[in-house]
Amino acid sequence: MMQRPGKIVCVGRNYREHAKELGNEVPKQPLLFLKPPSSIIHEGDAIVLPAASQKVDYEGEIGVVIGRTLRRGSREAAREAVGGIVALNDVTARDLQKSDGQWTRAKGFDTFCPVGVPSSTFPKDFATLTVVTRVNGEERQRATGADMVFPIDELLSYISHVMTLEPGDLVATGTPSGVGPLAPGDTVEVEVLGVSCVRNTVAAER
Repeated sequence: MMQRPGKIVCVGRNYREHAKELGNEVPKQPLLFLKPPSSIIHEGDAIVLPAASQKVDYEGEIGVVIGRTLRRGSREAAREAVGGIVALNDVTARDLQKSDGQWTRAKGFDTFCPVGVPSSTFPKDFATLTVVTRVNGEERQRATGADMVFPIDELLSYISHVMTLEPGDLVATGTPSGVGPLAPGDTVEVEVLGVSCVRNTVAAER
């Protein structure tokens, strides 16, 4: 089980097709936001749909666990700073994301960051990593690191020029196209093939 990170740094619109499906332009620089560490849950925990939202989407992602301090690091230093790769679901209240304009509430609810068990065994070429999302056993998302607008090492270097990445921090690298809503009773699974997986049921807020 992953320890609670000091911070969760996320990247928005890092796959062209996902930006397109939501009617957004691809950013010229990585678009960063934060999720609170209190949003983390693990394998088998339930994603709770808050009463405040009428549309909560799954977003399967490749997560990066920082293994050593990275501050103003090069892309090479960023690659060396990766301590693990983990499956991650950046659960998002899509209606609140649109109505609020900024994303903290939409992405910050308790249970909105399922993470798998990080693996320290992963391909050194991050472009070969593949993320797949399934809902009730049906594949909804599939993409590789090569499909990203900004590759993982470039993302980490960029973030480290904004804030120091510390051991245990978690970076969510963006979601591919195919996002969609969750309903009570669903089971959603995000897998980084051959590396990490997280599976969760979905429940309505009591």
